[in-house]
Amino acid sequence: MLLVKVPLINGLKRTEGCENAGNFIINSLRDIFSNEEDKKIDVKSLDLEEIHIDKNNLEEANKLIYKNSFKIFETKERTIFLGGDHSISFSICKAFLDYCKEKNKEPCLIIFDAHADCMYPIDKKIPTHEEWVYSLISFGFPKENILIVGVRNIEESEKEFIKENKIKLIKMSNILEDLENICDTIMEFTNKKETYISIDIDVIDPAFAPGTAFKEVGGFSSREFIYLIQRLKKIKTLRGVDIVEVNPSKDKEELTIKLGAKIVSELI
Repeated sequence: MLLVKVPLINGLKRTEGCENAGNFIINSLRDIFSNEEDKKIDVKSLDLEEIHIDKNNLEEANKLIYKNSFKIFETKERTIFLGGDHSISFSICKAFLDYCKEKNKEPCLIIFDAHADCMYPIDKKIPTHEEWVYSLISFGFPKENILIVGVRNIEESEKEFIKENKIKLIKMSNILEDLENICDTIMEFTNKKETYISIDIDVIDPAFAPGTAFKEVGGFSSREFIYLIQRLKKIKTLRGVDIVEVNPSKDKEELTIKLGAKIVSELI
């Protein structure tokens, strides 16, 4: 399993601290001896990389993330990317899209997020963490193959964009009625498609994941989300996962960092 640290932030200063999450999550992973499938977790045996970027040159940073991600999709079966804030997902998913086009495969994107991230971008080439989905669609990612799960706070302009583009949502208010059935729905959505999963840690209730900038109450419990991950990791066409918006500087008793490490361990 390849783990790649991507320490980019572009969140209008509100996500400062997220660039350090990768190191904290990997250090916490060292304290997990086995996952819930009793698979041994040995950090030394994992393939660890970092995309070294210039945080002061966002355009070049995004180009570098794209270039490295494209090569990874060509050479690795499954990869976990550790952000960073959600702006990293734009260039990674753009590379995923182009990889799928080259291989004549159909791309699919599952996003776990409390927010839609569909605000109109100031610069489509370097969108912020609130704009990346809008920009990704503008660059040609098939909108019918995007599913946003766990959303519970959507800005009015985003609602219009979502409606116009017929982007599929599973709102948090619909999930807890039947978590198993929702999981089946997500897995059916990915059927016969190359799949990428993007996890914004704020999809989880801040009672379980306080270390993030945009806290939204009423999210998943850590147990519920771990169940989802344990199911979704079985998707045979799953090529990549990112975990973003973990902010160690805002965390309490390392709850969010430990949850990030737990998610990684269950994906291994």
